[in-house]
Amino acid sequence: MASRCWRWWGWSAWPRTRPPPAGSTPSFRHHLSTQEKTLQICVVGSGPAGFYTAQHLLKQHPQAHVDIYEKQPVPFGLVRFGVAPDHPEVKNVINTFTQTAHSGRCAFWGNVEVGRDVTVPELREAYHAVVLSYGAEDHRALEIPGEELPGVCSARAFVGWYNGLPENRELEPDLSGDTAVILGQGNVALDVARILLTPPEHLERTDITKAALGVLRQSRVKTVWLVGRRGPLQVAFTIKELREMIQLPGARPILDPADFLGLQDKIKEVPRPRKRLTELLLRTATEKPGPEEAARRASASRAWGLRFFRSPQQVLPSPDGRRAAGVRLAVTRLEGVGEATRAVPTGDMEDLPCGLVLSSVGYKSRPVDPSVPFDSKLGVIPNVEGRVMDVPGLYCSGWVKRGPTGVIATTMTDSFLTGQMLLQDLKAGLLPSGPRPGYAAIQALLSSRGVRPVSFSDWEKLDAEEVARGQGTGKPREKLVDPQEMLRLLGH
Repeated sequence: MASRCWRWWGWSAWPRTRPPPAGSTPSFRHHLSTQEKTLQICVVGSGPAGFYTAQHLLKQHPQAHVDIYEKQPVPFGLVRFGVAPDHPEVKNVINTFTQTAHSGRCAFWGNVEVGRDVTVPELREAYHAVVLSYGAEDHRALEIPGEELPGVCSARAFVGWYNGLPENRELEPDLSGDTAVILGQGNVALDVARILLTPPEHLERTDITKAALGVLRQSRVKTVWLVGRRGPLQVAFTIKELREMIQLPGARPILDPADFLGLQDKIKEVPRPRKRLTELLLRTATEKPGPEEAARRASASRAWGLRFFRSPQQVLPSPDGRRAAGVRLAVTRLEGVGEATRAVPTGDMEDLPCGLVLSSVGYKSRPVDPSVPFDSKLGVIPNVEGRVMDVPGLYCSGWVKRGPTGVIATTMTDSFLTGQMLLQDLKAGLLPSGPRPGYAAIQALLSSRGVRPVSFSDWEKLDAEEVARGQGTGKPREKLVDPQEMLRLLGH
């Protein structure tokens, strides 16, 4: 596979795995000179940002060797744990990442938590350059009274739960009430609403976890409200996701025509993607559906709606104070124009009863190591085009570099740019010269600390196990969710 991948990329150097040409007798000096020429790079995080950064470096530098470290025993980050199970086509990018991992100059090391099992200074000592691509592993808090009540959770944790993220596997969301409120109007909010309202029989052929499917089968949620501080012109979701919601089997949209007054004139000025999105919202809210669509909506047993111009003030407790029973919302109005539009409270309040509150107000990165600068307000590593401020040889890419925005394609462009900066610095003589030990040094440290890394071929064994478990029930895979079970299956 390694040599096939090599030809596909058109790389000129021999991979490590290929034997020397017949008749040649590589000397120790030859080995040393190869090692001296090898550019040892370490990437932290195996999601899209990590893999795209590695791919760019391997393609552009024939002597680069890239080690990708990942805290989970399994690769692919948000492609595995963030993409909704009913969007399998988005996960096809895993095939490209697998080709990168099969390169003779690339290695994946899972089950290694940087900042705990090995420090960033230790990595910087072992490699010519280190790229932090570990994404946004946290969620933004609402910072309102009552958000700690049972019945409130982050959309990030809910997505992790139905997608098999080990840290969220015991979430147990309570779906016994008939109404759920999602605070936020981005794509993640729409994903969560869609999963809550999709008939379970439509999900049983996806890679949603067995536990999540069991809970969703018992769900009594009939209505989902998605709440936003601003108006229809400021929603953060995209037209593809909106279209899916409008056409969702067994569910009908609830939009208040009053929210769309005067919008027809305003959308003439906006960029085309925003214009098309707003026109679809406007049609759904104000136009009478055709007979077929009207009949479909009339027979729908579930519903979803967008509540605009509302800002959460408090999660309301049940009479016994033990759990969430609703959300108090401040009614807002818009001030300013264009990008500077702000929502300001009018003084009016309204209570929205519900049994489940999901906050979807954004993901957030965490600091990885005390030695790495971190802007906790913005939740990013301070950088200039991917170069970490004041730390030569340290770089970042993806969400930890620019904040949790954009899709996989945005991350690809961003990661290629970081790779470009690293190679420019190499050319300019700004990276350490002379050989670096790379993984050999880190392996010794991990071994002394009792850490057993998971290789890419180990992951392929787990992958085969998941696929085999899924086959029995007609699913593409049944995800393993317990890291201890994964390690046991690998004999670690």
